[in-house]
Amino acid sequence: MKSNIYRSAAQVTIFSTIEKALSFFYRIVLSRIIGAEGIGIYQICLSVFAVFLTAASSGVPVTVSRLIAKSNATNDIKGKNAAVTAGVVATLIITIPMAIILFFGRSLFGFLFSDDRCKNIFLLLLPGLILTSVYAVMRGSFWGNKQFLPYSIIELLEDAVMVVLGCVLVYGVTDPMAGAQRATFAVLISYVFSFIVSLFWYFKKGGRFVNPKKQLKPLFSSSLPITAMRTSTSIINSVVAIILPLLLMKAYGVDNSQAISLYGIAMGMSVPILFIPSALIGSISVVIAPELSENFYKKKTSLVRFDVEKSVKAAIFIATLLIPILFVLGEEIGAFLYSNQLSGEIVRNCSFILLPMCITMITTTVLNSMNREKRTLIYYFFGAAAMLISIVALTKFVGVYSYMIGLAASFIITGTLNLRLLKKQCEGIKFMRYLLRSLAVVAFTCAFGWLLDGIVSRYVAPIWQIVICAPACLLFSGAALFCLEMFTMRPFKKLISRN
Repeated sequence: MKSNIYRSAAQVTIFSTIEKALSFFYRIVLSRIIGAEGIGIYQICLSVFAVFLTAASSGVPVTVSRLIAKSNATNDIKGKNAAVTAGVVATLIITIPMAIILFFGRSLFGFLFSDDRCKNIFLLLLPGLILTSVYAVMRGSFWGNKQFLPYSIIELLEDAVMVVLGCVLVYGVTDPMAGAQRATFAVLISYVFSFIVSLFWYFKKGGRFVNPKKQLKPLFSSSLPITAMRTSTSIINSVVAIILPLLLMKAYGVDNSQAISLYGIAMGMSVPILFIPSALIGSISVVIAPELSENFYKKKTSLVRFDVEKSVKAAIFIATLLIPILFVLGEEIGAFLYSNQLSGEIVRNCSFILLPMCITMITTTVLNSMNREKRTLIYYFFGAAAMLISIVALTKFVGVYSYMIGLAASFIITGTLNLRLLKKQCEGIKFMRYLLRSLAVVAFTCAFGWLLDGIVSRYVAPIWQIVICAPACLLFSGAALFCLEMFTMRPFKKLISRN
């Protein structure tokens, strides 16, 4: 059983990594062809669309997955199909009226866009609001039924369709507006693709649409807090995009151009690097959530405790490996990727955010799998409030770092509250000793990496510093964890084992 979990996690991680790399490549291509202006229009449309998509269906996949796991625990086939049907009905009830209102009331929603040209391009995405919300339900059914390979393949192919079609459509375009429009059309086609393929697979594997009445209430009850959390995240990010540049101008004393530049460096360059672990944590979450939910509803207390401990320790393990690399090589990575020194400095100085961030992400997933969505929502708001207070209170003194400090405070507060609730839910779980030892490993690896980088930097270019020092830090921390018996080769042996 555990070997299947390791294998599934590896599959999801590999496909997710390829998908992220493909998206990164596509962003470079778009920036070269349609330019900063075209990218700006394209990004504004996608950002606004993401808010509505999040509000419409972001909590549904996780909830459908958990309801299917609950049905699996009682061998209720009809309940599984009812959960999927309830998810589809719920998303259609929300997305169809939303799309109609946005289409016919488009003249009233101009305030959503900082550039009027975005409105007509945004309308291209409205059919995708319905299609991709239904696909989100299918995604939840894949998770709940532990069909991780089909899910991973569809996700990757969706991205591939967008990239290939987008590159073909924008090739040779010189007008930024036309380029943004064609790139947006490629996004819509990718939504159509995943919608069709996911439905085909669902029915091919015996899925059916049945009376959803019994599953509608539990679906709404569980999905609304998750949706509220993720929608709030989108809204808060939009609020930060408004108030942070404003505070940088009024309190920190920079002009408009500098304020937008500082915001762009932090949010568009540094934060994506710091959030690299989210892909790995996401892969673990996708695999562990249905397993954990099924054991929870079967009241297999020992297995639940095992799953929780392993999940938390896996998150700590990922942070332990990555923090020293970003601390030692943050500046070089920023210079290599963006030719921007400040972005690298932010990555280096804020690399320690990774530990509370990884813990918060995995514990939120674990608690949601145990039907504690309302509590995680409350904890999220505590953390979000701390972040906004930090921005308002500290921008005058530390500039754009006020956001990074607020982000760290948010993760620390939310992660601590999540762990406190987990200890109540799963009495006897142990992770503190592992955490303290990991902190020691991080400290020693950072010292080792800093000394090594100081020597290497005298003789080679920054790119070679990354090539030499990153693997060295990884090996050093891995060896330290192995010597402390915090890491074994057993999962990898299980991964390649045929038994």
